[in-house]
Amino acid sequence: MHKDNSIKISFIIPVYNRPDEITELLESLVLQTVNEFEVIIVEDGSNIKCEKICNQYADKLNLKYFYKDNSGPGQSRNYGSEKAKGNYCIFLDSDCVLPHNYFEIVQHSLKNDYIDAFGGPDRAHSNFSILQKSINYSMTSFFTTGGIRGNSEKFEKFHPRSFNMGYSKDVFNTTKGFSKMRFGEDIDMSIRILQNGFKTKLIKEAYVYHKRRTSLRQFFKQVFNSGIARINLYKRHPKSLKIVHFAPALFTIGLIILLLFSVFCSIFFLLPILIHILIIFVDSSLKNKSIHIGIMSVITSYTQLLGYGLGFISATWKRIILNQKEYAAYVNNFYK
Repeated sequence: MHKDNSIKISFIIPVYNRPDEITELLESLVLQTVNEFEVIIVEDGSNIKCEKICNQYADKLNLKYFYKDNSGPGQSRNYGSEKAKGNYCIFLDSDCVLPHNYFEIVQHSLKNDYIDAFGGPDRAHSNFSILQKSINYSMTSFFTTGGIRGNSEKFEKFHPRSFNMGYSKDVFNTTKGFSKMRFGEDIDMSIRILQNGFKTKLIKEAYVYHKRRTSLRQFFKQVFNSGIARINLYKRHPKSLKIVHFAPALFTIGLIILLLFSVFCSIFFLLPILIHILIIFVDSSLKNKSIHIGIMSVITSYTQLLGYGLGFISATWKRIILNQKEYAAYVNNFYK
């Protein structure tokens, strides 16, 4: 464990073909109330590089830019960890923006209650688009999968997620960092952190504004791959699969059954679906103070539940029934 005055933090940010996003993130780092940190940008084999943008911030931040062949975000985080001079690394996705006091909150928390690894939640910024705010609702709501996603410590030991996650160099040296899993690598990392005797916690005040995917198609692919990842995590860590993780798959199967019964038996079988839609619409409309976001939240929530559920079912068939290898579930479905 490091003494209070010896914690030196390095931000590590993998980037793939997102130069516009990195501008907003770097700007938010410049505006931090405390700036005693290092920033490492790892360009993961991008065709559209962000090096010129990083150069514009060279005199505003202690920033280092590295380019490497594409290997996915997990391996890029490991690459950045090896280059980092700090003894504590914080990992962010390139589509995040930090509140001005983010670093101050994390630094204060680590100095007063040191922890080997932490995670923080995410929110939607007021200037996000209707779609982005709707996706944020879908990813955090109790009525979708928000309760099992890592924003709370209610169901199990807290598993930080890589869009807003930090751990010490001691953790990195012991675990060797993120695995070569293409998706779900952050949960795998969190599981291995705990297995190695380290402790984790949620710093609720250390939230980030997370823009996420900017189209329904991209969002569907993301959550589909998340469903696949849950089964791949089960194959690596059998105890990691909980009953609650089956919920989206059961929802998907139940939705199909209700739709078939409504067509061939009675339209009243649509009632549970309509009630669920109404609950999402009202809840999102009230929370976001917008009927438009409420309507879009219904679409994004069903995109999320069905995408995750179908990915989970597909991976169950391929990985458990057919006993195929890990990457078989991702054929023709990679996104970077």
